[in-house]
Amino acid sequence: MTDTLWSPTAARIEGSALRGYLDWLEEREGRPFADHDALWAWSVEDIGRFWLSVVDYYGVEFSAPWTQVRTPDPMPHTRWFTGARLNWAQHALRRGADSSVAMVCVREGGAPAREITWGELRRSVAAAASWLRRAGVRPGDRVCAYLPNTEHAVIGVLAAAAVGAVWSCCSPDFGAEGTIGRLAQLEPTVLIAADGYHWNGKEIDRADVVATLREKLPTVRHFVHVPYVFDRLAPSGAVPWDSFVGEDAPLEFEQVEFSHPLWVLFTSGTTGLPKGLVHGHGGMTLQGLMWSGLYGGLREGERMFTFTSTGWALWNMQLGALTGGASIVLYEGSPGHPAGAVFEVAARTRADVMLLGAAVVTATANTGASPRQEHDLSRLRHVMVSGSALPSAGYHWIMEHVGPDVRIDSTSGGTDISGAFVGANEYAPVRVGRIGGRLAGVDCAAWDEDGEPVVDSVGDLVVTQPIPSMPVCLWNDPDAERYTESYFETWPGVWRHGDWVTFYADGSLAIHGRSDSTLNRQGVRLGSSDFYDVLETMPEISETLVVGVDQPDDGYWLGLFVVPASGHVLDDSLRQKIVQTLRTRLTPRHVPDEILEAPAVPHTLSGKRLEVPIKKLMSGRPLEKAANIASVDDPDALRWYARFAASRL
Repeated sequence: MTDTLWSPTAARIEGSALRGYLDWLEEREGRPFADHDALWAWSVEDIGRFWLSVVDYYGVEFSAPWTQVRTPDPMPHTRWFTGARLNWAQHALRRGADSSVAMVCVREGGAPAREITWGELRRSVAAAASWLRRAGVRPGDRVCAYLPNTEHAVIGVLAAAAVGAVWSCCSPDFGAEGTIGRLAQLEPTVLIAADGYHWNGKEIDRADVVATLREKLPTVRHFVHVPYVFDRLAPSGAVPWDSFVGEDAPLEFEQVEFSHPLWVLFTSGTTGLPKGLVHGHGGMTLQGLMWSGLYGGLREGERMFTFTSTGWALWNMQLGALTGGASIVLYEGSPGHPAGAVFEVAARTRADVMLLGAAVVTATANTGASPRQEHDLSRLRHVMVSGSALPSAGYHWIMEHVGPDVRIDSTSGGTDISGAFVGANEYAPVRVGRIGGRLAGVDCAAWDEDGEPVVDSVGDLVVTQPIPSMPVCLWNDPDAERYTESYFETWPGVWRHGDWVTFYADGSLAIHGRSDSTLNRQGVRLGSSDFYDVLETMPEISETLVVGVDQPDDGYWLGLFVVPASGHVLDDSLRQKIVQTLRTRLTPRHVPDEILEAPAVPHTLSGKRLEVPIKKLMSGRPLEKAANIASVDDPDALRWYARFAASRL
């Protein structure tokens, strides 16, 4: 068993939101639920009754009753709560006293926070929804946005949902090509766009990109201009934001079918046109209530701070906090300007729960910052980490430099479900390098190549029963062909997520990386995250990337690209130290065939390393077929790998 870093006290468990639900469930079901393990076992034994319990416990308001909790159709054709009608925005806005704070808006650089009350939020959403209706927007029409993580995006998604329109948003760090590649698929009627954003102390002007979007999205009939960074008049033909939210109106919610599209989230699109994942009103209502309530433990009046951009699924996930009456903290800017900025914001806004990417934890740790010594983080009880596996060193750093009583919750799920499959819970101890366990209602396992479940051994992460937050469909995929090909081609009726995972006998698990980039050396699967966990604690290394490439005659090449830290070079001494570290802390199989210096590691726009595209380059695929440059944070770095790969062929 791996090291146990932290265990919950009996008092913490007893006072938790999860225990409150379990006490209610014991009365409802007439049986004991001693802990989360008992809940999970029951939830997958009768998955329909579990989700019905979520509906009842949180008082989901259906304006028309359901006839069937779920249909017997296999995934991806399962439908939930057939006949029921509701509106997600109505649930997001139904709690919270008018005078209490719903959102705290912060931007980098220490500018004073803007607080928006529930009353102000409801008024703005009512006004914006009324404007959309007057503009002819009807249920099913698309309202798209190009906005940073500000109140404008939250008001926009709530207003679009209130009228039954479909929302999709790109972050302004996306270029014109990447944004058009996503939004043009949706044929939007309305475009809401900001003039720029802040990053690392700079004001980034996006007026030229917005002009291109208006030109290249011919279906847009109305353009709403948000003068966020620059004090400019609205461009010709634009509606100023103040006019968009300026006329008071009643707060009305279109009642839609449970699976009616709410928003479209796009995959990273690094190897082709991004897939549009369509999520429904009902699924997102249930997912938001369950995830933020039972696992975030958020109650009315508490605050959740998520470091995210609008182009990442964490942005949509944080909105679930609103459904329970909790407030959200929106931060616009770089997480590291200055060093440890996100933890200063958590302290200043008195956040109870934090959600951020593992890369932000690692980057902050590497600066030498110690938030606990510099700020009052006494309100912070729970740090949720997503995006990639939290390295072992990250667990220790949070405990030492954020707080010894903070519950560390490494989670994993994704854009695919706008939520999580696995994570911690109030009963689970924190084990270094491990995720706490499965979430209730998620019947997931590790399967070997023969489709048999395995424990204490690496397998494919699969989900064997449907979940309401799975996509209703993919955009422009009427016969579910792309949907089936993406998730159900390997095992019909079973969701194959594309991650290598180990479920351990103690209930915890570890995710080793994407299965399509998994390293298979001498018949043994190696997870790329294991390399990064070990190597990126070395002070001489800034970042690494590992790829494995099959070669003719059953050969296999394992290459490690290293970006040295400032002031260091990749010389023979550092190479030897890397070899020794991998050999002793992992296994001799982890020692690469070559250790190569690289100028940078390219990522998706949501921060994930481009392992698969670089593997394709190393296998001889041309750059234009290996990756979509518009979906890469550093195209020049990717071009370097393309040149390197070409030189080796």
